[in-house]
Amino acid sequence: MLQDTHQRIHDYLRISLTDSCNFRCQYCMPDENIQCLPNKHLMQVEEIVEIAKTFVGLGVNKIRLTGGEPMVRKEFPQILQKLSELPVEISLTTNAVLAHKYIDQLKAAEVRSLNVSLDTLDAETFKRITKRNQFQLVWDNILLLLNEGFRVKINAVAIEGVIEKEILDFVAITKDLPLHVRMIEFMPFEGNHWNSKKVITATQMLKWVEEEYDMVKLKDRPHATAKKYKAIGHEGTFAFITTMTEHFCGDCNRMRLTADGKMKNCLFGSEEMDVLGTLRKGEDIVPLIRTSVRRKHSVMGGQFAKSYKDAEASTIKNRSMIKIGG
Repeated sequence: MLQDTHQRIHDYLRISLTDSCNFRCQYCMPDENIQCLPNKHLMQVEEIVEIAKTFVGLGVNKIRLTGGEPMVRKEFPQILQKLSELPVEISLTTNAVLAHKYIDQLKAAEVRSLNVSLDTLDAETFKRITKRNQFQLVWDNILLLLNEGFRVKINAVAIEGVIEKEILDFVAITKDLPLHVRMIEFMPFEGNHWNSKKVITATQMLKWVEEEYDMVKLKDRPHATAKKYKAIGHEGTFAFITTMTEHFCGDCNRMRLTADGKMKNCLFGSEEMDVLGTLRKGEDIVPLIRTSVRRKHSVMGGQFAKSYKDAEASTIKNRSMIKIGG
């Protein structure tokens, strides 16, 4: 069991398979010419499996594969298949542009839930945000995943100048489709030009929805990062991830491995432990993992003031989102 000094038990591991992506979203990979890691610096397939087995032995029961875009990694099918043999729940965060190619592998691995990053329902806005003209393919793949029985969550970053116009559209798509839409408050990472005035708060978004829909608050699951609601008569749900205005660090159970094998105990933490380097030296990685968990700060990686409004992006020491993993 992995327990930190704040008595939080950690049983959920997010593994980034690559820092490469086929999109160029402005808040995640703002530099079109960003240099991705060469393959030799990435965790190799057997290394991923060995590290994952160690975490499972320490109590991890859920693994989420992320990127970059995890499906762009050529070994994605092998990694998925090997991890599916472990006694854990496997899930995925993806932009879904390649989902149609891997439906059979996802089923064989008994993946039941996918988080799809989609910040807009407008094709032109999509092209502007991602710098790719692939909205229709993404939407078709979302419908394909639903038809194939997968639970699909849509993650939409509340981008200033976009979400104000589209939040009601996002709620509208839950009317006839069993989608679970989550609006995420804009978070600061290296190079994404964050400042507090760009944060569209969950409170404001909820107010806009309340003006148009009759709705109910749903019970949130343990360790949930999203506050969930349902419009009356709708098949799906919508939710808000309130990272900036109302953190959920109190019962956090998450750990992260970057694509180059560094362990981060918090999305916002600056500290990293070199799990891959230790493994390649033939040393035991368990003490490193335990040390990382014990050093976890109580709130937001120890880098934020009490109010996000007082945060200065220039003082936050962290990687860009693409280098951390979604």
